[in-house]
Amino acid sequence: MTKEQLGELIIASEDSLYHIAKSLLYDDADCADAIQEAIVKAFSKIQTLKIDAYAKTWLVRILINECYALMRRKQVIVPMEDVSKDEPTPEKADYSELYEALSHLPEEMRLTVTMYYMEGYQVKEIASILNTSQSTIKSRLARARARLKQDLDRMEAAGI
Repeated sequence: MTKEQLGELIIASEDSLYHIAKSLLYDDADCADAIQEAIVKAFSKIQTLKIDAYAKTWLVRILINECYALMRRKQVIVPMEDVSKDEPTPEKADYSELYEALSHLPEEMRLTVTMYYMEGYQVKEIASILNTSQSTIKSRLARARARLKQDLDRMEAAGI
């Protein structure tokens, strides 16, 4: 794959990359940083891509690794006394009920749901990208759907 082809792939995958980054990171600035780092890394490591057909999968995997690296660098421990349940965070106050419920899922479920439903990846592709089995992906999707339904029902009953 040439650098020009990689550039075209990145432009074509812009929305997809954002959705995947947003499923792991809450802050838009962090998403932009992770995407930018992934793009830089992809261009510098383009020679490691063996099969051009897997370029998007390769790029997504780089992005996921960059998101995790950013999360490790920014990891902050906040005492429970400083956390107020009554005050909505600015990031969460602007999103729909579904996005709110999605944000409460564990990281691996949130990423799996985003890749499957928002980005249209098949179970087999997600399993390959996340280095896990197809049955694990199917289980995560089933558990995530059940939790989302439960959370949305609870939110509806509470009038949120």
